[in-house]
Amino acid sequence: MVTFLLLVVGGLNWLLEVFGFGIGRWLPSAVAQGIYVLVGLSAIYEIAIHKVNCRTCNSQTSSMRM
Repeated sequence: MVTFLLLVVGGLNWLLEVFGFGIGRWLPSAVAQGIYVLVGLSAIYEIAIHKVNCRTCNSQTSSMRM
């Protein structure tokens, strides 16, 4: 749940960056960089466990085995 929320924050930040209002503009540099690192690690974690949690991938895998 935490990684999902961090990915949502990261995605919204990218959208805000397009209009010049990203997190990096409002927070101290070290804090913003820490958030960016957490969002990046969350993305790596979600990629690593995707197949375990994805209903679509699990249903396609089981239908391929038949």
